[in-house]
Amino acid sequence: MFIGHFAPALVAATHKDAPSLPVLFIGAQLVDWAFFGFVLLGIEQFRLVPGFSEVSSMDLFHMPYTHSLVGSAAFAAGFGALLFAITRNRMTAIIGAAVVLSHWFLDLLVHMPDLTIAGGEPKLGFGLWDHAIIVMPLELGITLAALHIYAMKTGGWRVPIAGLGVILLALQATDWLGEKPAEVGPSMIFLAWFGYAVATLAAWWAARGSSNVSKANLA
Repeated sequence: MFIGHFAPALVAATHKDAPSLPVLFIGAQLVDWAFFGFVLLGIEQFRLVPGFSEVSSMDLFHMPYTHSLVGSAAFAAGFGALLFAITRNRMTAIIGAAVVLSHWFLDLLVHMPDLTIAGGEPKLGFGLWDHAIIVMPLELGITLAALHIYAMKTGGWRVPIAGLGVILLALQATDWLGEKPAEVGPSMIFLAWFGYAVATLAAWWAARGSSNVSKANLA
C-alpha cells in the first residue's frame, strides 16, 4: 500500500487537537521512511522478484524492526512522545501515534506474508497485492473517501485539496504503471523518499487556509 496509508492521516487531521496534516503525512509513512533507511544501512532487506505479486515485485523478506507490530508500535510511541514534548497536548500525541500504527494494519491487508508480531515467525499478510482487481480500487477508494472527509470537515473542496488528490493519484499511478527498477539500490530508495516528500509538501499546501481544524499544533 502507498497512498492508502495517507487515508488515516486525512481523517485524523479533522480532529481539533490533531497535528497538522503534513505532520500526520510524515507519521503515516514513518515506518517506510525508516525501512528504506535501514535498507541503506544493511539492517533490513528486500529483493525484487518480477511477478512476485500482481501489483508489486518487492519480496520484503527481512524487516523485523520497522514492519513488526512491536517495532511499529515503538515508532508510534516515539512519534507520539515527540509530539507531546513539543505540544504538551496528550490528545495530539495519541492521534499522531495512532496514525503511525495504522500503517502496520493497512499493510496487513495487502502484503504477502512478510509482516511479523515481534520480528520472527509467523509471517503475516492477507496478500491482496496478489489480487489487483481488489487492491487497486480499495487503495484508491479509501484515499479518495478520506480526502473527501477532510475537505468537508475543513471548509469544503478547494484547489489545494483537489491538487493534493491529483498529486496522490499521480504518485500511485507512477508506482503501479511506471517503469520498474531492475535492482535494489540507492536510486530506488531515494525515489521512494522523494515520493513521500512530494506527498507531504502537497499535504502542507492543502492544509493552508483550512477551517474547523486547529492551527496550533505544528501547523
